[in-house]
Amino acid sequence: MQGKHNTAYYWAFVLPSILAVSVIILIPLILGIGTSLTDSDGYTSSFIGLQNYLNLMKDTQFLNSLWFTLRFSFVAVILVNAIGLGLALLVTQKLGKVGTLFRTIFFMPNLIGGIILGFIWQFIFVRAFEGIATATGISFFSAWLSDSSTGFWGMIIVFLWQMSGYIMIIYISFLANIPKELIEAGFMDGATNWKAFWNIKFPMLAPAFTISLFLTLANAFKIYDVNLALTNGAPYGSTEMVAMNIYNTAFYQYQQGYAQSKAIIFLLLIAAISLTQILITRRKEVDL
Repeated sequence: MQGKHNTAYYWAFVLPSILAVSVIILIPLILGIGTSLTDSDGYTSSFIGLQNYLNLMKDTQFLNSLWFTLRFSFVAVILVNAIGLGLALLVTQKLGKVGTLFRTIFFMPNLIGGIILGFIWQFIFVRAFEGIATATGISFFSAWLSDSSTGFWGMIIVFLWQMSGYIMIIYISFLANIPKELIEAGFMDGATNWKAFWNIKFPMLAPAFTISLFLTLANAFKIYDVNLALTNGAPYGSTEMVAMNIYNTAFYQYQQGYAQSKAIIFLLLIAAISLTQILITRRKEVDL
């Protein structure tokens, strides 16, 4: 009798989660796969099989946006984690109330919405940088968002400014759990600050790297609002990321089926990269 009650309680708690996942993720995914096999324009559709996926191989704009997204994600993930870890090490020093103030300041950009954040930095890049260029005659600050290379770094700067404080919090939580006795013992054995970090703190931060890399990868790949606010893909689509390319295909070109095939390929790519990253970092956790 007790076993039946336990089973009933189990399903009472599990079923809402299963229903939520099914309605929000599984059913739309299945419908999306079905739509990707059609030439749907949002109003009418007919089955065309794998033709959309074959067309992707010849779609230079999609391939360029995919390459741009991969480059952006690679650079952003490395820099965000490096800066986030550096900030975490800084604010966990014995700074008293100043350290708490710094934590708040560094984390605040993460509270600003992406589209608002993009427009704030658009003003900085377009007006403030142009003003600096006019006042100093330094062409480096001129027309930042109208060039593909500086537009790329402009998006990197905004992403770093928004995400570094968030990743800092994750590293702080793991740094706080490192036993102080280990670090003190290292200093007693003659270790410098660098050796104490590299030989004691760094190995114990391995789980933090797994979490932080996954989060930054996910956020870097799916970025859309900052891309829209800063460059909107200009000039000539050279700074268009995959999320924007998919959106434009679906809602500007009215090629819902084709856009869905891009989304499926993008999903598989993100899943493959994320799973590979988790497997590698998990293995490193064991080695360290």
